[in-house]
This record gives sequence, C-alpha cells and structure tokens, in this order.
Amino acid sequence: MKPATAPPAGVPFFTQAKSFDARWPEIARHLHDVFDRGKFSHGRKVEELEQAIAGYTGARFAVAVNNGTDALTLLLRAAGIGPDDEVVVPAFTFVASASSVALARARPTFADIDPDTYGIDPASAEAAITPRTAGIMPVHLFTQMCDMEGVLQLAARHGITVLEDSAEAIGMRWDGRHAGLLGAGGVLSFFPTKTLGAIGDAGMIITDDPGIADRAGTLRHHGRIGRTIDHIAGISNLSGVSGTNSKTDDLQAAVLLAKLPHLDDDIATRARLAEAYTARLTGVPGVRRTPRVVTRPVPTDSVFYVYLIEVDRRDDLVAHLTARGIGTEVYYPIPLHTQPVFAELGYRQGQFPHAEAACRHAVGLPFYPDLSIDDVDRVCDAVREFYTGSAA
Repeated sequence: MKPATAPPAGVPFFTQAKSFDARWPEIARHLHDVFDRGKFSHGRKVEELEQAIAGYTGARFAVAVNNGTDALTLLLRAAGIGPDDEVVVPAFTFVASASSVALARARPTFADIDPDTYGIDPASAEAAITPRTAGIMPVHLFTQMCDMEGVLQLAARHGITVLEDSAEAIGMRWDGRHAGLLGAGGVLSFFPTKTLGAIGDAGMIITDDPGIADRAGTLRHHGRIGRTIDHIAGISNLSGVSGTNSKTDDLQAAVLLAKLPHLDDDIATRARLAEAYTARLTGVPGVRRTPRVVTRPVPTDSVFYVYLIEVDRRDDLVAHLTARGIGTEVYYPIPLHTQPVFAELGYRQGQFPHAEAACRHAVGLPFYPDLSIDDVDRVCDAVREFYTGSAA
C-alpha cells in the first residue's frame, strides 16, 4: 500500500510529498523488484544505481556507499590521504567536509571563501598550504561550483590532490565536466533534501580513476577483496585492508532510480523558483544579498539546491518566519575554524572574515520542486513585512 501523505501546514522548509505521490507507481515498481528478490542491501538495485549515476555524470566509476560523509571519508582514504597529511577545507561549509578529513586520520586546515559563490578562495587556500599538505577539498555549495580553474592551478603548483566535496552538486558542470570529476574524485549525497534525494541516507563516490574506485569499493565492505555487490558469497571474501560497513540500502537505490529520470525537470523547476524569489526579494530593505551566479571563463551549469539569502538581523527574521509557519535553515551558524571539535587546531575568530560574515547573515528559505509560486509569494511577503512593516 502506498504511504499516506497529507499536505503540511504553512510553508515547510522542505517536503517532497506531492512529487513522491505523483511518482509512486514508478517508485513502487522498483521497490517491488527489491522485495521480489529479497536482497535489501548492497544488491542488484544498488549496482543499477551506480550505472545510472555514472551515465548521468559521465564518471567512469560510481561507488555507492551509505551516506555523503562516508563517501568523503572513503574517497580521501582511497586517494591515499592518511596520518600526517593535511587537507585544506573552506571554513564555511557543513562540518562533514572537515570531519571526514579527521576520520581519514588526517588534519583539516582552513581557508576563507569567495563571498559571491561561498566556494573556497584559492588565494586563501594557498596561504594555508604547508609541507604536510597533501590535498585540497573544494566544496560546491548551494548554487554553483567553486573557482575550479584557480583550485586546479594551485594544486598543480604544489603537487597536491584535488578531492571535491560535490555532495550538493549533482547536475553542476564546469566546461562540460560534472562536479566531482575535475580532480581525483568527488562525492554525491542523496540525503532527502538534496536535489536528487532518497527517503533516507545514501551517497556515492564518483571518479575517473580506476585505482580510487577499486580501493573505495573495497573499503566500503570491510576491506573485502573481490566482488561483493549483489554477491552473497562475497561476505566470506578475504579482507585486505581495514575497511568499514558502508553499503547502500537497495530500497534507497530503488527510490533514487525512480526519481533520476525526473532530475533535469526538477532542476529546471528549481531555476524558475529561484528566479521568482529573486524578483520578489530584490530591493527589499534588510536583504543584503540574493544568489549570484558568477560568470566563468568557461561554460558552467549552475543548479539551485538551496535558495540562500544574506540578511540583517538574521535570527530575528528566522523567528518572525517561524511564527508564521514558514520553515528556514541557517547555513552555517558557526564557522568550522571556531567549532569546538577543531579547537585543538588553534584557529581564532577573525581569521576568515568572509566565512564569518556568511555565518552571521545567511539563511535558506523554503526551496524544492513541490513549492508553488503562491508559497514563494507568502514567504517573500513575510520577509518584506519583517523589514518594512508591510507585505506590499
């Protein structure tokens, strides 16, 4: 039986109820395949998803894992990052970008961001490089890719590896190459709110490097050597390295396979919604910045994953919207270099001013393909009311 769905009250920060309901017949067909076979983890449906994601992104290899954080950690390990290594990470991003470095037993070092794209600033990243630096992790956030020309040139000058946190970047491309494939490899997250979202956790490593793909595939299944996906006998394979248990759930793979054919339409819908938001919020007092897609020297494909604005009195605005049933998400209230988990690294407030300013002012508004223009109007009216006293 199809899960019951009910329209949520207000304007939630995220919901996929309407599109999930519309796509249920296709989702159900893939789910029935899983139940009919009785293999619910690391099975044939996962292999189908790997092939489909490789086809969509153009990657030679796609390695499915349990979530985006595992994808980053295993990518780092598969690329040879380990103890005594440093990896440069932007100070403004989700904590997993840096914690994955620590989980790979390396050390994150931090750099500032470009205030227009929220991506790592190559000049600041270069200042963070030391003799121990082995890698740099550009993070493609919200709408567009980092300055990959600058990142790749920096990496070439210093002989370090580029490992992309492209968790939010499905559909983004730089001169025709999908995010995650400009360096040694990248990752995708399929967390439910993502542009291509599951109904739980799932992630993917994408790479053109056969060695990285092979090592990542081994690490995800307890370091077991040889084929393990959809191969029950593989549970008894020899373990060649110390791996982990990060096998993708076939039920999540089934949902993603049903949604993937609609991805480009969803991306187009997101672009239209972003245009509607920007038209309504431009010029509103207190709204400091709406999203800007930066022109690059090569063609790029942007994708609106989050509609992020920067505002005055951000926390008061959030309270105002919450009181009116409008969901928000603060990205990210504390920069990574001042997070308690990284206190021992010795960073201090004031070192990365662009990252710190974004942490004070940035907020994400409701944004997903199920959102209507009426919903956008309601959100923008509430923002305008907060700053001017009137929704008109």
